[in-house]
Amino acid sequence: MHDAPHRMSDPPHAKVFIEGRYRKLSRDLPQTVFFCPECKGHPRRRKGCARCQGFGKLTRDSVQELIGWVVGAAFKTRKNKFHGAGREDVDVRMLGEGRPFVMEMVNPKVLDVDLAAVEDEVNRRNMGRLEVRGLHWTEKSRVRAIKETPHAKEYVARVRIDGELAPDVLSKLVGARIHVTQQTPQRVKHRRADKARERWIEFREFTRVADAVSADASARPSTPMSSDWLVRIRTEHGTYVKEVINGESGSTTPSLSELVGRPCHCVELDVSAILDVEGQVEEVRPAPSRFGDNV
Repeated sequence: MHDAPHRMSDPPHAKVFIEGRYRKLSRDLPQTVFFCPECKGHPRRRKGCARCQGFGKLTRDSVQELIGWVVGAAFKTRKNKFHGAGREDVDVRMLGEGRPFVMEMVNPKVLDVDLAAVEDEVNRRNMGRLEVRGLHWTEKSRVRAIKETPHAKEYVARVRIDGELAPDVLSKLVGARIHVTQQTPQRVKHRRADKARERWIEFREFTRVADAVSADASARPSTPMSSDWLVRIRTEHGTYVKEVINGESGSTTPSLSELVGRPCHCVELDVSAILDVEGQVEEVRPAPSRFGDNV
């Protein structure tokens, strides 16, 4: 059923808020615009920037842009702010029911917008890369709720383990909640405070993968003395999952590498579910049938 149009006057500096969930199906999309760290995308500085070759960004597009281009065209505005319930790395897919987000449209010129049609158009233009679900009108207070509510996550990681393992080594890890200490990983120290964080993790399932061929050409190749596993794992919000697997030379302890006594490498990673703070499946918030139902 299509949303009823949103009708109101057009005051100066108006803002409209829409909410939904996105599923990221490719491993080359950041959540928000990935500006070049050297020139910051500045129109003048980027012209001579060697890092981005004058493009101003390090990726062609982002979740924010792919949604914003379609939504912005409908509302007749280029200005928007994207608010996500956390974010995943560029090379990590967001699957399952998707990640909640609110898009804030600034100074829209058109307000009679059919959000179901907008959702269909986003999905049509981005088939195989990005999918939007449940797009609906919402209110400003949802921005804080989306950004500040802590969510545990469930992941499925393709893990390559060096050497041979006894059959029961992995099965003994299933089900127990393990508390780990993580020093800020090197890959995020430029944007995160360097400190130790306490987090919980739960290994839920280990499944042997017969075909150890990865779609990631840069991944460490398999050898006759290694094995690939699909590892389903739940983690507290703010956990660095790749380091939970490889340990990053002891900066995360205990890591999967430490627990099995073998080097472990995260080949691919997907978010499979956004959970509540305790790690349980969270009920998907239903979309209102018309504008104002949840205001």
